[in-house]
Amino acid sequence: MSIQPFRRRRLLVSLLLLAALSAAGLLAWRFFFTAAGDGAAQNIAVVQRGDIEEVVTATGMLQPRDYVDVGAQVSGQLRKIHVEVGSEVKEGDLLAEIDPTLFMARVDASRAQLRYQRAQLQDREAQLALAEIQHRRQKNLLAEEATTAEALQNAEAQLKSARAQIEMLKAQIEQTDSSLRADEANLNYARIYAPMAGTVVSITARQGQTLNANQQAPIILRIADLSTMTVQTQVSEADVSRLRLGMEAYFTTLGSQERRWYGKLHRIEPTPTVQNNVVLYNALFDVDNANRALMTQMTAQVFFVVAEAKGALLLPMSALSMQPARPAAGNGDGRSRTRRATVQVVAEDGGITPREVEVGVSNRIQAQILSGLQEGERVVAKPVGLGAPGARNGSSRPARLH
Repeated sequence: MSIQPFRRRRLLVSLLLLAALSAAGLLAWRFFFTAAGDGAAQNIAVVQRGDIEEVVTATGMLQPRDYVDVGAQVSGQLRKIHVEVGSEVKEGDLLAEIDPTLFMARVDASRAQLRYQRAQLQDREAQLALAEIQHRRQKNLLAEEATTAEALQNAEAQLKSARAQIEMLKAQIEQTDSSLRADEANLNYARIYAPMAGTVVSITARQGQTLNANQQAPIILRIADLSTMTVQTQVSEADVSRLRLGMEAYFTTLGSQERRWYGKLHRIEPTPTVQNNVVLYNALFDVDNANRALMTQMTAQVFFVVAEAKGALLLPMSALSMQPARPAAGNGDGRSRTRRATVQVVAEDGGITPREVEVGVSNRIQAQILSGLQEGERVVAKPVGLGAPGARNGSSRPARLH
C-alpha cells in the first residue's frame, strides 16, 4: 500500500485547520481591536430596557413631626412621675406631680382673706343703711326747722364715707379673688397633664428633684406623635438648586435591607449652616410611620428624585461621548435643552461605526437613550477605570433592569 495518498490527506487537513484558525484570529482581531484607536481591548455593552433615576443624595435624621416639651409652670419638689420612656399617653393623662403643700396653704389663706373681706362688706353695708336713714331724718327735721344745717351736713358726710368704705372693700375683694384664682391655678399646675396624645420619648427630670420655674420653665419630659416622622436632610449648595417643592423623595435606614420610605419635599429652609467650610441647606419631608418601624434620631440615606424614566432604553455612561448641550427647538428661554452623544455601534460582522443618539435622564452610571438605538444593539464601552466620556458629577442610583 502506498503512503503517498495518506500524506496528501494529512497535508490537506493541516491546511484546512490552519485556514480555520486564521479566519477565527481575523474575526477576533476585528471584534476587539478594529477602530480602537489606542490599541486597547473594548468592552461591549448591550442596549437594554429598565428604570432609571437621576437623584440628589443627602444624609438625614428622623424626628417626630409633632412633639411637645412638657415643663413645670411652678417651682417645687417633683414628687411623682407617673410615666416612663415609651409610655403611650392620651391628652389629659396625669404625667407628674409637684409637692402641692405650699400651694394648698396659699389657697387656704386667700380663701380665708376673701371670707373676712366679705364679712366686712356686710358690716359696711349695714352702716351705709344707717347713714342713709340718719341723712333723711336730718333733712326732714331741717325742713321743719327742728335741727340745724350743721347736723344735716354731718349726716351727709357720714353717708358719703359709708359709701366710699363699701367701694374700697369691693376693690379689696376683687383683688383677693384674683389672687385666689392665681393660687388655685398654681395648685392645679402642681399636677402636670399631657397636652397631646403620643409617646413619651424622653424624661429629663428625676423624681425628688427640686424644680425652679422662676426664671425658665424646667423641662420634665417630651411627648411625640410617632405616627408621622419628619426627615431633616442637609443638602449642599451645589445641589440645592436642583430641588423643588413637591418632588418625590425616599430614603433607607441602616439595617432596613434596602426598604424604601417615600415622601414629598415640603420645605427648604433659606438659612444655611456651615460645617467645615461647606454650606448646607436643610430640606424636610414627612413620611407615614403607622407601624412604628421608624424611630427618633435614626440616620437616613435620602434620595431626591430629580428625574426618572420607566421602561427606558439604557446604556452605561462609559459608552457615551457627550456633545455640548443645545437649546431645544421652539423654546426661547434656554431652560429646556437637548443632549446628544456619540456611540460606537458594533455591527453583526464585528465592524464598528459611530452613531449619534439623543440622551434623556442620566446619572453617573447609566443614561436613557431617547433615539438613535434599538433594544439589543451592541456598543463599545470603555473598560471600568478608564473613565466615562461625558460622565456627570453628582449622585446616582443604579437602574433597575427588566
